[in-house]
Amino acid sequence: MTWGCRGGERDAKVTTLPRLCGPGRGTLRWMASVTPLDFTGVTKIVVLTGAGISVASGLRPYRGPGGLWEEHPELADIATGEAAKTDPMAPWRAFGAVRAAVLAAEPNPAHLALANLEARLKGTATVTVITQNVDGLHQRAGSQDVVEFHGALRRTRCSNPDCTSQPFDDDSLPIDLPLCGTCGQALRPDIVLFDEPIPVDAEWAAKKALRDCKLFLAVGTSGTVSPASNLVRSAEYEGARTVYVNLTPMVPDNPAFQLRFIGKAEEILPRLLGL
Repeated sequence: MTWGCRGGERDAKVTTLPRLCGPGRGTLRWMASVTPLDFTGVTKIVVLTGAGISVASGLRPYRGPGGLWEEHPELADIATGEAAKTDPMAPWRAFGAVRAAVLAAEPNPAHLALANLEARLKGTATVTVITQNVDGLHQRAGSQDVVEFHGALRRTRCSNPDCTSQPFDDDSLPIDLPLCGTCGQALRPDIVLFDEPIPVDAEWAAKKALRDCKLFLAVGTSGTVSPASNLVRSAEYEGARTVYVNLTPMVPDNPAFQLRFIGKAEEILPRLLGL
């Protein structure tokens, strides 16, 4: 496994030896293993997760090495809100196979580590998971406070914004276009498609969680684009300690992260959280 971090220089290299930046910026220490974080005095923890945390559960990322859309680029073209307007079946074609994979997936040690942390610190600290994933694996692992930035693939909703029907749990894999029983309009997966905005409730919940945040972790996400780049800056503004865990280093660098761990989330996170 390789590890990396940022010391005082912006061009710090990734190395095959474990190394850790911190606890202060510019401080560099060599370590034989991952040292668990110290939660003394930490009362509010926010964890942002991306596709990388679910790879060990058998779920492929959309982009990058091994990405679903690298193999099937045509799916990316129909995974948009604009495509759904002209072809209501487009979201089902784009995400039907993903829903099937999600149904077969199980939480991995990274999901379980976060759920364990929340249970362990109950009464002394809150742990909020803000996830960009739509797989529901955090909840299945036992996490209670989860903000779904991009919705949930195992839910279905009506595409008509004026319809009074509510999203509902749904594990079906439609071949033909399903229709809403209330208004007769097309149903669609309850997820945020590309070119669609983040739901207002989710955005508000994320901002609320970041107030007075003491520790911020980004796991399995690049950390360089929104929302990761915006959320870590907000956490930094609040005076939080900021930690990055991902299989690959950030390109370009995001200096708002103080600690960097490069490797598999399912291996690093349990040790980092003291399991």
